[in-house]
Amino acid sequence: MAVQLNPYLSFRDEAREAMEFYHSVFGGELTLNTFGDFHASESSAEVDKIMHGRLVAGDLHLMGADTPNEMPFEAGTNFAVSLSGGPEDDARLRGYWEALAEDGEVALALEPSPWGDVFGMLTDRFGVQWMVDIGRPVPNGAASAAAALADADANADAPGGAD
Repeated sequence: MAVQLNPYLSFRDEAREAMEFYHSVFGGELTLNTFGDFHASESSAEVDKIMHGRLVAGDLHLMGADTPNEMPFEAGTNFAVSLSGGPEDDARLRGYWEALAEDGEVALALEPSPWGDVFGMLTDRFGVQWMVDIGRPVPNGAASAAAALADADANADAPGGAD
């Protein structure tokens, strides 16, 4: 997998509608994962909100999510730049992370995420928000990290599964 530079849009409760609109405009494949899919919110008001949306239409990549209620949101500043790649890009992406974090502010440390990738968020010294996602190897030919996570959850629930 090559390293990709992606615009990442933030919304307040409109990510699903917005990403479906962009899908109607650009076509391609749209993947929407909720906070509930990843057990990433204890608030029942957020369980169906989009934690991660990804639209891939050829060489066009667009990502988006709903901003959690406890985080500030101001329209017009609702974007970040996302760097993503696979495990083979780990060193390169960590190098970018370290360079961008210098004299910046880390909002979420670069560490394992609920969906299994290594993920972090920071604002660089110029006020630009960045997200770095290092994908994990996808087991058993699973089609996506979400499918890999579901597979891992199923294995953990099976007799003799992971603890």
